[in-house]
Amino acid sequence: MLSERRLEVLRAIVQDYVGTEEPVGSKALTERHKLGVSPATVRNDMAVLEDEGYIAQPHTSAGRIPTDKGYRLFVDRLAGVKPLSTPERRAIHNFLDGAVDLDDVVGRTVRLLAQLTRQVAVVQYPSLTRSTVRHVELLSLAPARLMLVLITDTGRVEQRVIDCPAPFGETSLADLRARLNSRVVGRRFADVPQLVQDLPESFEETEDRGTVSTVLATLLETLVEEHEERLMIGGTANLTRFGDFPLTIRPVLEALEEQVVLLKLLGEAKDSGMTVRIGHENAHEGLTSTSVVAVGYGSGDEAVAKLGVVGPTRMDYPGTMGAVRAVARYVGQILAES
Repeated sequence: MLSERRLEVLRAIVQDYVGTEEPVGSKALTERHKLGVSPATVRNDMAVLEDEGYIAQPHTSAGRIPTDKGYRLFVDRLAGVKPLSTPERRAIHNFLDGAVDLDDVVGRTVRLLAQLTRQVAVVQYPSLTRSTVRHVELLSLAPARLMLVLITDTGRVEQRVIDCPAPFGETSLADLRARLNSRVVGRRFADVPQLVQDLPESFEETEDRGTVSTVLATLLETLVEEHEERLMIGGTANLTRFGDFPLTIRPVLEALEEQVVLLKLLGEAKDSGMTVRIGHENAHEGLTSTSVVAVGYGSGDEAVAKLGVVGPTRMDYPGTMGAVRAVARYVGQILAES
């Protein structure tokens, strides 16, 4: 266990290295930070930090830089994330507030996160399996053709055209719409099949029952379709600003193209807490020189998806964590109000 003083020295090294991109020496540390000890004591503390694997010397007679282990301790012992300024919070609100639908929300969120953090932003679309039904609309396109529109609590809209086995009148359509919504609105998708299974038998006309069964089959197919794999990524060009990647950034770019890799990076959506994976904590070989900061977002207490950023391990962790958390909170508010 490091003493508080040596932890303070490590914090100073991380802050200086993130800010200057240069290895940090003991003389610079004592000049820039009020550590309250002599340069000789700082040198001794740095030697201990190096022996224990928290910092490393990249070149002979150079200063020191944090290792993955050093960054991990720095993040774990953070007193708090960096709060956003009032102008930054206002900018987030104004930028996201004008979104017209879910695709627009996700697209704006990706651009905003990339701009705020100057990293690669990744946003997962809300998971259908964790959504609830907000409304089911049924529209007549022709005597025997309907359109089903499913709207979720996250603002997602799914549309399906249904060819009915027989003509379906407006009165029957209005009746089905009312009965369907009375049973499923506000309910989790997983509960819907059981809630509607006896609905066809409640219609007196035999030909209506066939159409009701067809509508329900289409609805249930829509509920179980796999939309979990949808992601949006932005700000990849931000990686070219950094010289932090050994040899080339190609492995990083190739890893970011694999959707399965990104989903694993973000983690399980049901976990709404902040996740920070540093360097070799990322299992994918191409991402061992990067860090991932991710958090869940949703319209209630439970996360329906994740968003986050990918960047070099030499990142402003307090600022990045603050920005990611703030954006997730605003996106959750938008989904709740939409």
